[in-house]
Amino acid sequence: MIVCKFGGTSVANAEQIKKVFNIVKSNPERKVVAVSAPGKRSSEDIKVTDLLIDLAETALLNGDVEAKIATVVKRYDDIAAGLGLDHMMAEIIATDLEERVAGDKSNRDRFIDNVKASGEDNNAKLIAAYFNSQGIPARYVSPKGTLILNDPPERTFALPEAYDNLSQLKKTEEVIIFPGFFGYTKNGVLRTFDRGGSDITGSILASAVGADLYENFTDVDCVFSANPKVINNPAEIKEITYREMRELSYAGFAVFHDEALMPVYKQGIPVNIKNTNNPSAPGTRIVPVRTEQARPVTGISADSGFSTLYVSKYLMNREIGFGRKLLQIIEEENISYEHTPSGLDDISVIMRSIQLTPEKEERIVRRVKEELHADAAYFRHGFSMIVIVGEGMRNNTGLAARATTAISSTGANIEMINQGSSEVSVVFGVYSQFEEQILKALYNEFFSPVNV
Repeated sequence: MIVCKFGGTSVANAEQIKKVFNIVKSNPERKVVAVSAPGKRSSEDIKVTDLLIDLAETALLNGDVEAKIATVVKRYDDIAAGLGLDHMMAEIIATDLEERVAGDKSNRDRFIDNVKASGEDNNAKLIAAYFNSQGIPARYVSPKGTLILNDPPERTFALPEAYDNLSQLKKTEEVIIFPGFFGYTKNGVLRTFDRGGSDITGSILASAVGADLYENFTDVDCVFSANPKVINNPAEIKEITYREMRELSYAGFAVFHDEALMPVYKQGIPVNIKNTNNPSAPGTRIVPVRTEQARPVTGISADSGFSTLYVSKYLMNREIGFGRKLLQIIEEENISYEHTPSGLDDISVIMRSIQLTPEKEERIVRRVKEELHADAAYFRHGFSMIVIVGEGMRNNTGLAARATTAISSTGANIEMINQGSSEVSVVFGVYSQFEEQILKALYNEFFSPVNV
């Protein structure tokens, strides 16, 4: 059995959904399909998800929602018409949106999530209807009662009973069309995954049914070794390990959500990233162990939007429990951290800036000084994390020196360096204004034919 997921651009209009149909039809092993909400039809277009967020925010302000509902419904009606379906789907979707918009608004985030999730939910219903109209038996399956998620405020994840429920889908004779991005708690509360959440849904489905392969269809032929918007014609990656992909996805590789690897990783299910617009291309395979290691570095990625909490205290290294107490303060502000590079008398806690507010920063600094008696504590902002990743790095000497030399050639200063214990990645913290220059310098160092 193959589980496949189709992203927003793959289901953006009728023409794309016909491609999805032909891909699924071409291989009878493709039995479970996770779908996103309709994405952009062109670079100037607006995603349905963004239209739904705008609709939800207007409803929260008691604004006029009729025109905004009509805009969303027209997107689906245009798709249905292009697929030769009647207007019944548009009427069903309009009724669904009206009910969601009229729902409980006491919890802002929950209300917005409920409206947003209609994008995937209604698209799955429409796609299932199209498959049936073309003679391929298909069944829409709702996440309600099947994809059971944990309760807030913890980060969203599937509970063990979700896998038990969804495992029943492997018995299906029909093609299952399942909406991505969201599920429900045991109490029936809708929760969404983070950005790229449909990747996670597809991975959960693949794990639950014990799939032989999880195909993730997007709008590129493969994963590249660096951002093609920055690097001209970067090298293609034919095969990559789970660990390598996890590291690269964490730091800006948008082609596959980093959290989506965990369910398939546990089961050892390979992932194939493929192009809906060019399905014959082999794509990039994500596997437990990679056989080919032509160069020590597999990929280089960069992501901005990081902040650093710097803490200094003389003889910090002699003080038992200092690190635990510091991270406890961070945790009590509901903040997760990324890295904790340290010296004898100082430590930095790297975190994503989006989690911070001026009030949180003030409380954290005050508590660190008062409770931990730190000599200095302050935040710095505007950082990017540059990550070089490769299974071959463990057996390659002088790689860190090559990287730091390449970075120094740009005139940028390395604010932080951290190598994980797995030795498959090295992370450099730099100021964001140098991000592109550094990415180009590192790519030239490790992927130029002269330097490989």
